Amino acid sequence: MPQILIVDDNATNLTLFRHLLRKIDGTEVVCFDDPVSALSWCELHEPDMILVDYMMPDVDGLEFIRRLRRINGRNTVPVVMVTADTQTDVRHQALKLGAQDFLNKPVDKIELTARMTNLLALRKSQQQLANRAAWLAEEVKKATLEIVAREKEAILRLSRAAEYRDPETGMHLLRMSNYARLIAAQLGLPEEERELILHAAPMHDIGKVGTPDHILLKPGRLTTDEFTIMKQHASIGYEILRDSESPLLQCAAKLALTHHEKFDGSGYPNGLAGEGIPLHGRIIAVADVFDALTSARPYKKAWPHSQAVEFLQTNSGSHFDPDCVQAFLSDWNRVAAISERYQEESAEHSESGGTIAMAA
Repeated sequence: MPQILIVDDNATNLTLFRHLLRKIDGTEVVCFDDPVSALSWCELHEPDMILVDYMMPDVDGLEFIRRLRRINGRNTVPVVMVTADTQTDVRHQALKLGAQDFLNKPVDKIELTARMTNLLALRKSQQQLANRAAWLAEEVKKATLEIVAREKEAILRLSRAAEYRDPETGMHLLRMSNYARLIAAQLGLPEEERELILHAAPMHDIGKVGTPDHILLKPGRLTTDEFTIMKQHASIGYEILRDSESPLLQCAAKLALTHHEKFDGSGYPNGLAGEGIPLHGRIIAVADVFDALTSARPYKKAWPHSQAVEFLQTNSGSHFDPDCVQAFLSDWNRVAAISERYQEESAEHSESGGTIAMAA
C-alpha cells in the first residue's frame, strides 16, 4: 500500500491534505505537525511520498529535506514542497536538496491530487525497475557462481588426471591446498585471495603431464640429465595455463611456474629470490614440501610431522620464505586437523564431491 507522509505545522492544512489524499485508491496517509517527530518516524519507515510545508518554525521545509537525505536509505524518497508562488529562491534551494515538485499556496485541490497521483505512479515504476534490477543482479550472481563452480571442478579433475601419472595422490592435492589456504590466512590475506589460492593450488604440478614416464615414475634417484628434464614441468605447467582470462587459471599458472623457486635464489626454473618470487609461489612451496615429506611414496616412507617441521625451520630463509614458515607453524592445531581429515584411506569418499573444502 503506497504511503504518503504529510508534514505541516498547521492543523487545518493537515486535515485538508489528509482528506484529499486519502481519496487516492489504496493510499495510506501519515500526518505530523512537528517536523522533528516526522524525521524520527522516517528513520524507521520509508514513505513513498512526502508532502512538506516550507514555512514551519525551528525546522523549515528546507532543513527538513536536508536532514531527511542524511537518513540512510531515504535519499530517493520523492518530496513535494508547499511554498508561496513568490519564493523562487526557496524553490531553487529545495531543488538542490532533492525536492521533486512544488505546490503553490493556496493549494489547488485538483492539482494536489493529480500531482501526487502522478508522482506515486512514477515512484511505483521506479521501485519495480529497481526490484527487477536487483532480481537480474541476483540471477547474474547465481550464474557466475555456477560458472566458477564448474571451473573449479574442471581444474580439480584436470589436476587429478596429472596425479594419475604421478606417485602422489589426490589427497596430497587436498592437504597441500588447505595448508596453502591456512598460510594465506595467517599472513592476513583477504578471504577472496585465500579462496583463490585454495582452488588454484591443485594445478601446481599440472606440467608433469609432459614429463616422460621413465623419469616421472622412476623409483630411484634421478640422474643429472633426468632431473633437468623433470624440472621442465614448472615451465610446461605455466605454458598450459598461461594467457587465460580466468583469475583462477592466472593464479594457477603463477603457482606452476614458481612453486620450485627458493628464497635464496637457488631454485628453478628462473632462479628467483626473496620477494622476487610471487607470494603465492612462496606459500605453495611450504605447503607442498611439508605434505610431500609427511606422505608415503613408493620410494620413501612418510616423515613424522616433527621431522618435517624441523626441515622447514632449518631451511627457513634459504629454501623457504621465513614469514610463510612462521605462518604455517603458528596454527598447528589447524595443520593437524587438515592432515587428519584428508587421509589416504578416505580418498574415495573425499574425492567424489569434485570440490576442495577447508578443514574445520
